[in-house]
Amino acid sequence: MIKTIISEGLPVDEQLLIRKKVVHNGNGTKRICIVTGTHGDELEGQYVCFELIRRLNENIQFLDGTVEVYPALNPLGVDSVTRGIPTFDLDMNRIFPGDRNGHLIEHTAYEIIQDLRGADIVIDIHASNIFLREMPQARINVKMSKKLIPYANLLNIDFIWIHDAATVLESTLAHSLNVIKTPTIVVEMGIGMRITRDYGNRLVDGIFNMMKKMKMWSGPISKDISQPMLSTTGEVCFMNADVSGIIIPSVSHSVNVKKGDLLCQIVDPFEGVVLQNVLSPVDGVVFTLRTYPVVYEGSLIARIFSKTPCSDNL
Repeated sequence: MIKTIISEGLPVDEQLLIRKKVVHNGNGTKRICIVTGTHGDELEGQYVCFELIRRLNENIQFLDGTVEVYPALNPLGVDSVTRGIPTFDLDMNRIFPGDRNGHLIEHTAYEIIQDLRGADIVIDIHASNIFLREMPQARINVKMSKKLIPYANLLNIDFIWIHDAATVLESTLAHSLNVIKTPTIVVEMGIGMRITRDYGNRLVDGIFNMMKKMKMWSGPISKDISQPMLSTTGEVCFMNADVSGIIIPSVSHSVNVKKGDLLCQIVDPFEGVVLQNVLSPVDGVVFTLRTYPVVYEGSLIARIFSKTPCSDNL
C-alpha cells in the first residue's frame, strides 16, 4: 500500500508529493521505517528501498509487523539531482522538526516528523557527496549511543562513528526524532549521485538481520553479518590537503594502512611536479576517501579510524 504524506501544489503546475510504501503482515505491532532521499544528490538509498521491498514482496509470509519505506523525502531534489530543495534553496536536513503553521517546507518537515513518530526504529540512509566515498557506517550522537549501538551492530555495516554531542546539528531529521524518543540511526555509505550495489545489498541483509532480532522476521537471513568497528575504542583522524592541485591516489578505499604509508600525491599538471606526498599519520582503516581528483588547500582527502590518538602520531 502506498500512502501520501504531503501533496501540495507548486507554481507552473508542479506538485510536492511525498509518499511512503507500507508493507504489513501478521499481527505483530513492531514498526520500522526506512528513510532516504533527504538530499536529492544522494541516491544510494534508492537501491536499498527497491531491494528491501522486492525481498519483502517475495517472502511476505515471514513478516510479522510493519515496514514503512520512504524513498524520497526531497522528491524535487531527486528529480533535479540537487542536494537541497530547488526553488526554495534549502537543505531539507536543516529545517527539522519543522513548524505546523510555518512555510510550506517547514510544514512539510513537521508532517514528516509526525508520520515517523513512534516507530520502533528509523534508519535514515545517506550517501556522501560527489567528492568522497564512505564505507557503510552508522553515525550516532553520543547521548543516544547506549540506545542505538545495539541496533547499529545488527546492520551489517563496517563502522559506528559516535559523534560528540556538541557537533550534532539539532535541525536534522535524526536528532529531531531522537529528541521525541523515536530511535533513529543515520547510515552513510557510498558516493553522491551513484549507486553502490554491494553496499546496498549488505545494508538490506542487515535490515533483515535487525528485523529477525526484533522478532518481526521469521525467514532466512544472511549468515555473513559484519561486526562493525566502534569509534569509542579509537579515534578518527582527518587528512586535509595542504596545497591545491590534482590527486593521484596510492591506496584504495576501505583498506588498512600503516603509519607513513603514502595515501596519495597532490600534483601540478602544468609543471609536472609533486606538490605534496600525503602520508598516513597512524595505523588504521581508511573509511572515507576522496574520489574527485581536484583539491584545494583544506579539502578533505581521507578519514582514518585508528586505535591510537592522531595527535600522538603527528
